[in-house]
Amino acid sequence: MRLINILLYAGVLFGWSTSWLPLSWQLGVVAPEISLFWRFLMAAPVMAALAFVFGETLSFNWRMHWRFAALGLCIFSGNFALFYHAGSGVVSGLLAVVFSTASFVNVVMGAIIGRTWPPALHLVAALVGIGGVAILYWPELEMSDAALQSLIFCLFGTLFFCTGNMVSQNSQQHGIPVFASTAWGMLYGTCYLGIFSVLMGHEFTIEFTTRYFGSLVWLTIVSSVLTFSCYLMLIGRIGASRAAYATVVFPVFALLLSANFENYHWSLSGMIGLGFVLIGNLIMIRAR
Repeated sequence: MRLINILLYAGVLFGWSTSWLPLSWQLGVVAPEISLFWRFLMAAPVMAALAFVFGETLSFNWRMHWRFAALGLCIFSGNFALFYHAGSGVVSGLLAVVFSTASFVNVVMGAIIGRTWPPALHLVAALVGIGGVAILYWPELEMSDAALQSLIFCLFGTLFFCTGNMVSQNSQQHGIPVFASTAWGMLYGTCYLGIFSVLMGHEFTIEFTTRYFGSLVWLTIVSSVLTFSCYLMLIGRIGASRAAYATVVFPVFALLLSANFENYHWSLSGMIGLGFVLIGNLIMIRAR
């Protein structure tokens, strides 16, 4: 693998591993859609500035904006809103584990779009990984009805994310620069979140605490600007399916953070479930 791809992977792993705990710190006082509104309202100009630094144009015809609008809907509003709502039911590390199934979903979606049957090992990997998620979530499901709702939100959030992956990959194949498209996607996502919040009657407030402001800055700069720049560049360089292999490792770090900060207790079923998820991802890598 080329050095640039390794560095991009490292950026994704660091950003995603450390994003789930700050996400949980955003929940409680401010509506999730409002927190996301502030997050992408700040991230979009930073991404636009990066586009300017790298000499990318921000001027596109109206047909291109359909792509940006789809990217904003799938990744920078729908995906995140579902995961934020899911975070109220379980510890943040479990959200990361479900999100790691993106590698399976990307391959299946790619096969559907390409009208080809996925290789047998891909199906085996998907079954093993999804089975691992079920085992990992089972103790939570037995203790709380909120865990089932959380799992459903996570699965739909992952589906939104993977759809956005396909949009981004296709856009880059048509020569649309990644920073510019991401900046526009974040702006459209901000608009969707703002409109939805107005319709739902959410107040555009901020929680005036160090933890909320700290998590907002971290999620804006590291998790949004840095991580998505690295991830979407990976998609353009190696494709959505292979880029999602970054999901192999970060759930482990996310659960370790949950154990330290959210009192997540490792159980035998939890370790077995996580093991199955990791094995599923590794099988997917070998199959490629």
